[in-house]
Amino acid sequence: MNLCHRLSSTVRQVAKSSIKRVPAISSVPNMLQNRGLAGESEPEVLGQDVGNKGVLIFNRPKALNSLNLNMVQLTNDILTRWEKTKTFVISKGSGGKAYCAGGDVKAITTNKDTSYGKNLFRTEYLTNCLIATYTIPYIALIDGVVMGGGLGMSIHGHYRVATEKTLSAMPETAIGLFPDVGASYFLSRLKGKLGIYLALTGYRLKGPDNLFVGFATHYCPSAELPKLEKDLLASDNPREILKPYEKAPEGSQFSLEPFVEKIDYIFSAPTMEAIIERLEKDGSEWANTTLATLRKFSPLSLKVTLKELQLGSQLNLQECFKMEYRLAWRSTEGHDFIEGVRALLVDKDQNPKWNPSTLEGVSQKMVDDFFAPLDPENELKPRSGPKSSL
Repeated sequence: MNLCHRLSSTVRQVAKSSIKRVPAISSVPNMLQNRGLAGESEPEVLGQDVGNKGVLIFNRPKALNSLNLNMVQLTNDILTRWEKTKTFVISKGSGGKAYCAGGDVKAITTNKDTSYGKNLFRTEYLTNCLIATYTIPYIALIDGVVMGGGLGMSIHGHYRVATEKTLSAMPETAIGLFPDVGASYFLSRLKGKLGIYLALTGYRLKGPDNLFVGFATHYCPSAELPKLEKDLLASDNPREILKPYEKAPEGSQFSLEPFVEKIDYIFSAPTMEAIIERLEKDGSEWANTTLATLRKFSPLSLKVTLKELQLGSQLNLQECFKMEYRLAWRSTEGHDFIEGVRALLVDKDQNPKWNPSTLEGVSQKMVDDFFAPLDPENELKPRSGPKSSL
């Protein structure tokens, strides 16, 4: 089922005296707005004008097109301009391995100035919301890896075309973060409790799975993508061109289908402790594997994520982004996000020292503090407008 048909028509609060105001998008240096970073042979985001259409290319293939501040700023600038001059936009990744593997979290956590991370998150979320409220069709060719921030650059658009190479996930709890880029909105609106399961476990969806769950609206074999893109650019009716690609390959099945009933029951529990208890009582191989996965992750992140999705199901898209920015702000100044990235991506010892180290050690106040309002001048102010729909 199409995701759009399923959608409806965090560390304590930092003392005010210690908070730096994060610059707005308009105050990012001009050198980042018009070209790639110094030393780059070509821009990290390419905007190709093809007549009255635009092709946006995430162009950092050695990093699987992971997003840094420069890239999200360039993307925002290009899309803002094209909304007034193009009939539709296609987005894709370069290098043949990834659409976009997420945000460059190493750049955030290794930067001693937390304002870099705050500004990256701010600009990224504003760009996600721009895509979500885009007034012209936005078509994402999500071939290869599409995780975290990559989903933010695709799932909010009108059309998302998956292939057999598509590998998607929201793996943030493994690094002491939380599913962001609007995940509190789109995951909380998946069927049953599947969104909570995906958010907490970071389960990877492969190929047709993305169509079954709704991350993709269409499916096309990877080898046929160049032809599909050519056909789209030769037409003014993307819906008609995409129509033959609405179904999953014959014989394909959703990988989580055998566990849907268990997921709906176990992950409907109101607390992380209760979810763990239900998994322990289940005792199946699937439940034991899920338990082992969750026990590797940040206890604080797990509790923050569960509350995030519970709240997100009752909020509109803009409210979800505003909530997520509060969580991102606190995460950049906390322990677990920095520690998780260090252990998994920097030192790669695979042995993060979470604080607190257990679910029992995470108080409700610690969780609630992540969600507390920021100073008014620091709150995210996402673009208004209705969610994109087909």
